[in-house]
Amino acid sequence: MNPSHLPRRAGVGFKPEHFTAIDQARQPVGFFEVHAENYMGAGGPPHAQLSRLRADYALSIHGVGLSIGAMQPLDRDHLARLRALCGRYEPESFSEHLAWSSHDTVFLNDLLPLPYTGQTLARVAEHVDEVQTALGRQMLLENPATYLLFEESTIEETDFLAEVARRTGCGLLLDVNNVFVAATNHRLDPRAYLARFPLERVREIHLSGHSETVDDHGAPLLIDSHDTPVKDPVWALYETVIERTGPVATLIEWDNDVPDWPVLRAEAEAAEALLQRAASRRAA
Repeated sequence: MNPSHLPRRAGVGFKPEHFTAIDQARQPVGFFEVHAENYMGAGGPPHAQLSRLRADYALSIHGVGLSIGAMQPLDRDHLARLRALCGRYEPESFSEHLAWSSHDTVFLNDLLPLPYTGQTLARVAEHVDEVQTALGRQMLLENPATYLLFEESTIEETDFLAEVARRTGCGLLLDVNNVFVAATNHRLDPRAYLARFPLERVREIHLSGHSETVDDHGAPLLIDSHDTPVKDPVWALYETVIERTGPVATLIEWDNDVPDWPVLRAEAEAAEALLQRAASRRAA
């Protein structure tokens, strides 16, 4: 099983509106990431742009539609398209979410949470095994941003992820913004969560912005909106992580209200500077 091997640098989620600016000169990023479902067609401008990028940069493919956490079987057609896409571009990494988005024949355009029980653990591990077998490569599983907790959960999220990784050999994608969003929403300590997280399994980190509102009781409520710069508390948590792990491939996600390329590039450069600082401290 081919392991994930992204460069331990900062990367950016590719947006087609940035292609012309990116293609003008070599960019100071280590890799680009794309959503798998946007490239499951046969050809056209999306593939022409992605092929051009792939010639010069490492590539991460990030899935949003496998519904890893669903109790029903995985969609074989979707998995076949994903296998064809990975075969076409041979990305350095493939990742998906610990979430579900399908029920019977209905696909819900959202990443929905699941209870952490022995039953769901077995099902998720079965699905991860199926994906890795079909792709012939290691996949990374991402921790979710959540807005509710299930009374029937009997396993801590960090333990759930660690056990899936132990059973299947998959890696983990640590989304630091998701940690901050979920911890704030559930009145938990994000640093305590990270202290329990199986960082030795992390092969990629995601950073993004979030929006702030309040719930029906006036308490703070954060939304994983990917429409702002990375917020200061998330940068601070990120620094604590890479102080422990050393440099890890780090993606800047910005999917809504997308800014011009220089703004997004500057976010990646900020992450790159922190990665270099962590590497220097580790060497010293």
